Amino acid sequence: MMSTDVTSAAGSGPRRGAGRRVASRRLEREWRTIQAMVRLYCRAHHAGGRELCAECQGLLAYAAVRLERCRFGAEKPTCARCPVHCYQPARREQVRAVMRYAGPRMVWRHPVLSWWHWVDGLKRPAGGGRRGRG
Repeated sequence: MMSTDVTSAAGSGPRRGAGRRVASRRLEREWRTIQAMVRLYCRAHHAGGRELCAECQGLLAYAAVRLERCRFGAEKPTCARCPVHCYQPARREQVRAVMRYAGPRMVWRHPVLSWWHWVDGLKRPAGGGRRGRG
């Protein structure tokens, strides 16, 4: 079970079992990417400081659980290419807002994560073809 305390989990990402890290580099990168995006968004729209607001902490905790439970595991596609909607509709809208704001800024603030996210987006989903955005 994963800790819901995002401040302690934020640096280490989702965990499984008794404190074991997620085994895949791909999932670890995905965690670091969503974490960076939420932080960029929260600093600009909510808290303004180093700590995330409660709303963004909740969103990040939810994203960590979804990532931990992803049926694709290490073969997880980027969200835009995923054939499965694993987020609740309200959370999906929150993440879309975060990505819409933070996505373009990631190129300048986190260029390596942006590049890897782009590379990961080139891979086809394990369960089928590309689904449209939306």
